[in-house]
Amino acid sequence: MKKLVFYLMMGAMLSFLPGCDLNDDEYSLNDAWVGYGLVQKDADVQQIVMDDNEILFPVSNDYWWSKVKNNERVLVNFTIIGNKKNENHDEHYYVKINSLMKILYKGILDITPAIEDSIGNDPIDVKDRWIKNGMLNFELRYRGGNKIHFINLVKQPGAITTEPVILELRHNNNDDQGNIPMSAVVTFDLSALKIEGKTSTQFKVIAKKLNGDDFEYTGEYKY
Repeated sequence: MKKLVFYLMMGAMLSFLPGCDLNDDEYSLNDAWVGYGLVQKDADVQQIVMDDNEILFPVSNDYWWSKVKNNERVLVNFTIIGNKKNENHDEHYYVKINSLMKILYKGILDITPAIEDSIGNDPIDVKDRWIKNGMLNFELRYRGGNKIHFINLVKQPGAITTEPVILELRHNNNDDQGNIPMSAVVTFDLSALKIEGKTSTQFKVIAKKLNGDDFEYTGEYKY
């Protein structure tokens, strides 16, 4: 996670936390942290599992928390209120959510003639990429205007028989004007690449860059 410092007073929040395992001296209410995570939200669980394995427990169903659903990917800005005790002494925290940004989160598609046109093949630049907890993340740059763009990661249909598995990062700009530099983060679940009897799968991602060159990235999905 990345740490930010906010010069805000949130002491009033403590009055709404009866029964929490807090340590008021350990954390400053002027501090904030930022990181990516997955929402787990149902009748029994209300938490965000972060990429670095911390687990966040929002202290109330406030505006931001009410805007997300179970299994949504988010970039969360939060302030730690205190520790939540657990038997394994893992990093579990009660938090106040300062903001949430939903991140596009989807699986790998099998490309077929039926969806070839909708997938598109417009250029896009990859500024950064990383793998966390079986998820492949891209920070992307492209040009747009006022239309919705579509991003997908696709492979050929059928069982995986050879490695590296070739994946195509596809962009459909929806015939947008392309006069404004834009950016986005997208996350893909790699579980479709699991091979029975193995513990990892090699893959290669290819795409067409804005300058016309080819983009290639080779990685390993460990499971």
